[in-house]
Amino acid sequence: MGKGRIEAFSDGVLAIIITIMVLELKVPHGSDLQALFPLAPLVLSYVLSFVYVGIYWNNHHHLMHTVKHVTGGMMWANLHLLFWLSLFPVVTAWVGDNPTASWPAALYGIVLVAAAMAWLILQRTIIRTGSTLARAIGKDLKGKLSLLGYVLGIGASFVRPWIADLLYALVAVMWVVPDRRIEAHIASE
Repeated sequence: MGKGRIEAFSDGVLAIIITIMVLELKVPHGSDLQALFPLAPLVLSYVLSFVYVGIYWNNHHHLMHTVKHVTGGMMWANLHLLFWLSLFPVVTAWVGDNPTASWPAALYGIVLVAAAMAWLILQRTIIRTGSTLARAIGKDLKGKLSLLGYVLGIGASFVRPWIADLLYALVAVMWVVPDRRIEAHIASE
């Protein structure tokens, strides 16, 4: 199987995830701007999750450029990643409906950790196929800082959920800044 098929499938799943998340946004009850205020937590959680899905989509695109041939293990590792990303709509809606509650914020962080671990598994699976990805990733400081931010966020969920949300947003901001490691490596080959 060519890598185009795994990319197309992943793109489709990510598009569906975004579609499901946006369907959770409800039309405000009222015609003035004040009618939007009760929706703010859900909109903010949607924006954060949309950014995360976009980050994974963008980085998945770059990751697949390093693939020479697709293996069965790679397909399963990719499905594992997509499984965790497919939970974003549920945790996004739960956080949006309960912005001051601990467990929704903690579960959001747990899903972020699981998706990050699935990403690492996919990376390692690709590296085992002979890809030069390992040189492009290097020590992966951003990946390590991300996991730290998620774990701190999970802990903060039980103290102040808004701190957890802030930590999750800061990790996303760190990844929105383009990571050119893989692009630069591909260009240098």
